[in-house]
Amino acid sequence: MVVALVIVVAVTAVFNAFSAAVDFAGHRVVLANAEANGVPRGWLPVLGGLKGAAALGLVAGLLGVPVVGAAAAAGLVVFFVGAVIVHLRAGTVSTLPAPGVFLALAVASLWLTVAS
Repeated sequence: MVVALVIVVAVTAVFNAFSAAVDFAGHRVVLANAEANGVPRGWLPVLGGLKGAAALGLVAGLLGVPVVGAAAAAGLVVFFVGAVIVHLRAGTVSTLPAPGVFLALAVASLWLTVAS
């Protein structure tokens, strides 16, 4: 189970760190997605900051501070439940798989962290 924990949490951290970087860069895909979902552009740095902080928290959990890793994973679960809700409310079902995958990774990270 330790191998699964390390792999899933590391993948979750890398995905969220990359997503945070893309948010900060204001990539055209992110801007279009934000507009389609009614998310103001000014929120992108905040959302990127939250994802980046969570990625760092997940890494801290892997490095021996499991309570921080669990808190980061729980925060990502809440974050991506919100993202799924935003997509559903906006009717942008075609872009729903992305937050769905991130949510699944966050749930798996949380479960594996708590179970270890």
